[in-house]
Amino acid sequence: MKLSSTGYLVREGFRNIWANRMMSLASVIVLVSCLIITGSAALISVNVNSLIASIGDDDQITVYLLPDLSDTDSVKLESKLLAIDNIAGVHFRSRDDVLKDYKKTLGDDIYSAMQGDGNPFGNEYKVRLDDLSLYADTVAEIGKLPGIDSISDRSDIAGKLTKLNYFVTVVGMWVVLVLGAVTLFIISNTIRMTMYSRRFEISIMHSVGATNAFIRIPFVIEAMMIGLISGLISSCIVIAVYEPLRSAASGIIGMIGSSTLPVESISLPTLLLMSGAGILIGLLGGSISISRYLNKEGGAVIGR
Repeated sequence: MKLSSTGYLVREGFRNIWANRMMSLASVIVLVSCLIITGSAALISVNVNSLIASIGDDDQITVYLLPDLSDTDSVKLESKLLAIDNIAGVHFRSRDDVLKDYKKTLGDDIYSAMQGDGNPFGNEYKVRLDDLSLYADTVAEIGKLPGIDSISDRSDIAGKLTKLNYFVTVVGMWVVLVLGAVTLFIISNTIRMTMYSRRFEISIMHSVGATNAFIRIPFVIEAMMIGLISGLISSCIVIAVYEPLRSAASGIIGMIGSSTLPVESISLPTLLLMSGAGILIGLLGGSISISRYLNKEGGAVIGR
């Protein structure tokens, strides 16, 4: 295809958008809504996974050993802990290290009195898990080992985060499917209206030898531009509100601020992915509409 022809087809695509600006605007509004919900659901899911990972990386289970358990027996427990399937790693902390954590709280005098035989604390292990969905089962397995005094059980947090991630994924998927279908319908009607309004021009083009591929291109460009515009608008909205919402959530739950992704790390991927999704939806909706029109409704007009 010649460069001049390419320029003509691109200009025609833009002209179609302006000629049917009300339907194009409706397509953009619906597609922006769809992409905002999709992008928000994806970001929530990514941040929930990041939060879950940070809980795991932050030694979310502390296994407290009996105060009278000897150091030798305490160290031997490491191999038994690692033998449990869902445990990714363990870190041993002696009773002296545990006591040091309370030095500022206790004061120098009390701290000095507690050192050595006066230390009331036992040794402990920090345990990391592979899969938080198996949290409760893993805690139960750890509790069966000899010498265990207690376990810091944060299964409630882990369970809620896992359920939240599942809920966001399922709801987001259904919303995307419904709004995606509505968007495809509106974009398809927009393209069909454009083709119908230019049916005689299309008939003339076909009669002088223009191929269906040549006729399709301006309408495909129109649909893709609608998708691109929608993707850019929706991604800008999502990025603009992301950091304020993240900051507000951090004010309620402090760990969110340090465990979720900063806006700098999500801006470019969000822009690229949502714009690409918009273009893809536009291309799909436009292609479906054009094919149906040329094969059925437009057949009589263009002399096929």
